[in-house]
Amino acid sequence: MTAARPSDELINQLTWKIPNALALVGSRSGDEWNAMTTSWITQVSMEPVLVGIGVDNSSITHRLISEHGAFSINMWSASDTRTFVKFSKPARKEGLTLNGRAVREGASTGVPIFEEAVAWMELTVHSATDYGTHTFFVGEVVDGGLDPDYEGPVAAMSDTRMKYGGVRRGGH
Repeated sequence: MTAARPSDELINQLTWKIPNALALVGSRSGDEWNAMTTSWITQVSMEPVLVGIGVDNSSITHRLISEHGAFSINMWSASDTRTFVKFSKPARKEGLTLNGRAVREGASTGVPIFEEAVAWMELTVHSATDYGTHTFFVGEVVDGGLDPDYEGPVAAMSDTRMKYGGVRRGGH
C-alpha cells in the first residue's frame, strides 16, 4: 500500500519550517561577477572543512561557479535582511560594487567578498551534483573572516517574509 503524496501546499509549509541561514553567494568567471541570495547552506565535512549550497541550475551563479570553480558565502547581520531582496535577480556590477554593495576580490580565488558581511568564507569547488532543479555545490573552505565587532546572530530565513523551497510556484 502506497500513501498518497502530500499536497503541494503541505509540502511548502513543511519545507519552510526547516531552519535556514540566509547568505549572499558571490561568484565570478573572468570579468563577469554575480551574487545571489541563498538559504540552502550546510556543512558536510570537518576534514577537510566542506560546506554545501544548493544553486538553481538555470541561474547565472550556477554557470559562474561551474566555470570558475569557486564561490563565496557571505553572512549578514540578522538586522539587515533587506539586502537579500536585492539579490534575488542577477546583480549589476559597477566598479567594486554589486547592486551598490561594496565587494573586494577574494585573496584565494578572486570571487566577490562583501565588505559588509559579518562573516564570510571563500571556497573552491570540491564536487557538484545535479539534483533536478538545483545543483549541490560542495566547496572546501580556503579562506574566511569575521567582523570582530559583531556579536549578534547571522540572518536566517525566519528573520524575513521570504519563502524558498518546497515545490515550484510562481516566481521560482
